[in-house]
Amino acid sequence: MKAAPRFLNRVVAALLSLLLVLSPAWAEDQSKLDDLFRRLQTADAEEAGRIESEIWIEWSKSGSPTLDLLLQRGSDAMANGEPQVAIEHFTAIIDHDPQFTEAWNARATAYYSAGEIGPSMADIAHVLNANPRHFGALTGLGMILEETGDETRALKAYRAAKAIHPHLEAVNEAIDRLEKKLEGQDL
Repeated sequence: MKAAPRFLNRVVAALLSLLLVLSPAWAEDQSKLDDLFRRLQTADAEEAGRIESEIWIEWSKSGSPTLDLLLQRGSDAMANGEPQVAIEHFTAIIDHDPQFTEAWNARATAYYSAGEIGPSMADIAHVLNANPRHFGALTGLGMILEETGDETRALKAYRAAKAIHPHLEAVNEAIDRLEKKLEGQDL
C-alpha cells in the first residue's frame, strides 16, 4: 500500500514542476496581452491597427509547429473558399489541444462560412468563456445575432466588442445602424 502514495507524490511533483516551467511563459504572454489591450484603449486608429495585429499574433501562438501548420492550412482553406476543409484542420487542432482558443475561434468562422450557425455559436461560446476579451468572437456573435433577427442582443455584443477595441470600423457601423433602428433618431 505504500507504493501508491509514493507514486502519487511523484505524479504531483512532476505536475508541479511542469506548472512551474510553464507559468512564467504563460504569465509573460498574459502580461503582454494586458499591455496591448491597455494601449488599444487610448490608441489612435492607425496605432490601433498595429496593436490589433499584435494581439492576433499572440492569440495565434499555439506553441507547437504541428498545430501552427494545421492553423495555417485551415486559414489557407478559408482563403480558398473551402470552409469544410478548414473545419477539418481546425477540428484536428482542437482534438489535439482543446485549450488552444484560437482554433475554436477559427473553426467558428469556418462553420459560419459553411452556413452552420449552431456549431459556430457553440464555438463562439467556448471562445468567449476562455477569453472574454476576444473582440473577434464578440463581433462574430453580433453578426450572427443580427442576421438571425436578435438585434437587441446583437447590439449588446457589438457594444462589448467596442468596449474592448474602440476602433473596429464594422462594429462601430453596426452599432450606429442598430441604435438608429432600435432606439430611433433625434429629430
